[in-house]
Amino acid sequence: MVTIYQVSELAGVSLATVSRVMNNNAKVSDKTKQKVLDAMAELGYQPNSIAQSLASNRSNSVGVLVSELHGPFFGDMMSAIEETLRHEGKHTIITSGHSDEQREKQSIEFLIGRKCDALILHAEAVSDEYLLELERRGIEFVLINRYIESLKNRCICLDNRQGGYLATQHLLNLGHRHLVYISGPLWKQDAQARLTGHKQALNEAKIAFTQAQLFEGDYRQDSGCKGLDYFLERGQKFTAIVCANDEMASGVMSRARELGIEVPDELSIVGFDNIIYASYLYPTLTTIDYPIYDMGKMAAYSILKTVYNKKEVQVTPVFVPQLKARGSSVYHA
Repeated sequence: MVTIYQVSELAGVSLATVSRVMNNNAKVSDKTKQKVLDAMAELGYQPNSIAQSLASNRSNSVGVLVSELHGPFFGDMMSAIEETLRHEGKHTIITSGHSDEQREKQSIEFLIGRKCDALILHAEAVSDEYLLELERRGIEFVLINRYIESLKNRCICLDNRQGGYLATQHLLNLGHRHLVYISGPLWKQDAQARLTGHKQALNEAKIAFTQAQLFEGDYRQDSGCKGLDYFLERGQKFTAIVCANDEMASGVMSRARELGIEVPDELSIVGFDNIIYASYLYPTLTTIDYPIYDMGKMAAYSILKTVYNKKEVQVTPVFVPQLKARGSSVYHA
């Protein structure tokens, strides 16, 4: 078995230098680093990850909690995190919490027990107090899509209120005055913020908002179908629907097609997220761009900067949503 001593001898450097190269220490010059890497390649040396961890007091692994493992939204987020960390020689351990407080706690404690150097959490159900307790315990973590003022330096989030505002403002600018809204679960911070933005846009246009114009969905496609049925069954007047995510918007489009309602001629629809299939629906879906890939990448950058001492990395904590106007929304006379 090839040892670190043989690598040191062939490269003509100290054991400490070889160790620094193995741990990606920036203090080693590019020329010296290349000599060590060449020696490792020539000898076929494979670093012992356990020994590395003991020497550096790091596991070189980052735990990731997501709400669900399915769907393009979380797929993009996980891909961005894994790719960014792997590029820096770090590995990810992924688990899900299913938006349930107890499951989220169990998953977070599991990741801590696996000796992860840090955690990236898309945590929706655990309390602010639990997250503050993690900080008091000295756990390194970053939150995605959640804002807590006392943990703001750990938050990577989207301005969801502004996103909800832009979606509704777009329809108002197209002449729609009778709008209904399908929200996400209103116990979730992002769903509340998007609805707040919707109400703000209506208020500025001097249009009253009533509970009859609201259906609380669950961010899944089926609740978009149910939401459209809900408004139709109650005789609610509307020419446009704002949906708090693209899955529910696609459900509305599917159900409208079944009922013979023409989109967008008879019904304009706006979603939220800009997931990959939004531009492939027919008609293509007008939506709010949620740059979750970039946010996942930024969460990984934050960990690299604070935990792995990559000081040159720049971190953007708040992302601004943008409207993607497509075929599902048109001018209403």
